[in-house]
Amino acid sequence: MSTRALRRLKGKQRGQEALDLGDLTLGDSSEEQLDSASVSPPSNSKDSSRKTKKNKAQKNFSNIYELIGDAEKISPDEEAEKPDGNTTNDTEKNDISETEEPDQKHEETSTKSLSGDRVKKKKKKKKTKVMSEDGQEAVPDENIDLLLQNLEQSNGLSLQNEDCSGSDRRSVLHVEHRNLNPETELKRYFGARAVQGDQRPRQRNRQFHRSTWMTSPKDSWPRFSRPGISMTLLQSKEGVQYFTFEHGRQYQQVQFKFLDAVESMDPNNIVALLQLNPYHIDSLLQLSDVCRIQEDQEMARDLIERALYSFECACHPLFSLTSGTSRLDYLRTENRAFYLALYKHMMFLEKRGCPRTALEYCKLILSLDPDADPLCMLLLIDFLTLRSREYQYLLQLHQDLEVHRNLCLLPNFAFSTALCHFHLSQQEDVDPEESEKERQKADQMLQKALIMFPGVLIPLLDLCTVQPDATVSSHAFFGPKSQIGQPPALAELTALYVGRTHSMWREAAVMLWLEESVKEVLRRVDAKDPLVDDCQNKKQRYKCAPRNIHRHVLLSEIKEATSSLPLEVTSQPVMGFDPLPPLDSVMSYTRPERQHVGATNESTLSLFFRSLLPNFNLQGGLRQEDDMEVARAGQELNQEVNRLMVAMRDMLANIRFQEPPREDNPYRDEDEWD
Repeated sequence: MSTRALRRLKGKQRGQEALDLGDLTLGDSSEEQLDSASVSPPSNSKDSSRKTKKNKAQKNFSNIYELIGDAEKISPDEEAEKPDGNTTNDTEKNDISETEEPDQKHEETSTKSLSGDRVKKKKKKKKTKVMSEDGQEAVPDENIDLLLQNLEQSNGLSLQNEDCSGSDRRSVLHVEHRNLNPETELKRYFGARAVQGDQRPRQRNRQFHRSTWMTSPKDSWPRFSRPGISMTLLQSKEGVQYFTFEHGRQYQQVQFKFLDAVESMDPNNIVALLQLNPYHIDSLLQLSDVCRIQEDQEMARDLIERALYSFECACHPLFSLTSGTSRLDYLRTENRAFYLALYKHMMFLEKRGCPRTALEYCKLILSLDPDADPLCMLLLIDFLTLRSREYQYLLQLHQDLEVHRNLCLLPNFAFSTALCHFHLSQQEDVDPEESEKERQKADQMLQKALIMFPGVLIPLLDLCTVQPDATVSSHAFFGPKSQIGQPPALAELTALYVGRTHSMWREAAVMLWLEESVKEVLRRVDAKDPLVDDCQNKKQRYKCAPRNIHRHVLLSEIKEATSSLPLEVTSQPVMGFDPLPPLDSVMSYTRPERQHVGATNESTLSLFFRSLLPNFNLQGGLRQEDDMEVARAGQELNQEVNRLMVAMRDMLANIRFQEPPREDNPYRDEDEWD
């Protein structure tokens, strides 16, 4: 057959023979098909013509890389002929050489003259690939494990094999990327069509330097511009990286304006500041609290997401959200806003009905500083675990951190771990023997928790609207003496746990289990069990709660817990953008001193009445400072305060008293109250 006919069968055009890389490996197979077609009987001529047309359609590619991919593939006939994974047999080579010897010589001479080096590289590549495939067929699991081990050793940062200040925290601090997105959990509950049905198409011309995991930018947000925040790697020690956020000079000036706006006690000043700086972090956090108090939950959540997006765009390339090896020191003022933004976002997710996503953010906050735990996430993680029904994770966390953190001394872990074992015993797919073991563990742990923290029972039953038995309420162990006699620090912890997790104990099965355990505890108390005296001695450790527990109680906003805070905490002002800052804070820059010309020792009431005068000026004139930017900020603040005073004067001038009913005094003149 002529070369022109061969070209047509191969799907090539004239003058493109050198560019077609498929000839290097596919030429022999096509000639073999032609020879077999000529030797075959006439009855199979239709089938052979169909095969040639099919081969022609398959080879008529417009992409060179598709030809290369097909050239490296092994035909199914060859795989069937070599079941042991070896190379081509000698008999197969002899058959091919006998049938196609002249054609192969002609093809080899042409290909060698055009691209001899390319043929050598191709053969080497094919041989190595066959050897790798053979190896994978022989021991596939071992090679995959070795490959993963080599990758972990080469990177130096394993997700689960790093020492996070102790080998016990390797797995419990690991965060999964996909669980940081609340849509993953919502799709599991309601389906993808219900979640994505009302979503708008994302804007394509958005400018940001990397993709974000925590939040996605919305079309309603202002155009993003770098607010002046950056992250720096301080040091890397034993596989753990220590980072910190830094504020630029321009951001510092905006921060000074924000502090002035907070002191004015007018949210409109913060709104005006956000209009000029739409991604200022502290302004977003403070205004989110204002919107939440005004019951505008959608706007409050949107402001927190905008703050998280600004933070994530400023993160260091080596900062990892999921590995559990990245640290942020809470003592640094610039890092606290990131903690608070994550915490507020987590609480919004929990209220939204996404406890599994909120649990992932709780683990993320805990991994930023697991030793100090500045926001006391260990007091919250058990509640989110029970809400998301991740019982095994909570038991593993308790087992891993019990040695170093003494979690058994926290009321939330003492009761929540017992509740985990109880729920595991109630599962239907568990063997009866395993279920009985879990139930026995649950009984023992709950009885120990009730003996250690007897002040939990009566408040828990009150919030569950359950009337305790007369024998229980009249007993001295669970009576009022158990609540009054406990230390203030322990009372704060028990009130926090009861106010947060009382809804978990309202189930009928759980309440029956609790009733049985209470009766058994009373029997052990009357029998003078030595465990009772041991637990009474351990209560002496709760002398004073640390500052991070007070901070957690303030952020939780649980009435039962905030009412038990000591006087030194409630008497000082608490700012939403920085609640209870550490006493040994590390500040990289300080706020310039302000000169209050009109500041006196007047009381608040006298200052208010004096503000009603027309010539009142809070600042007493503009400050004369070298920094014109700071002076301009004070001038703007002064103008906003003066506007507020004018509005208050108008409000007082327009006050009208309500006229009392006429039935009380029918003889009164109508204009008497005007």
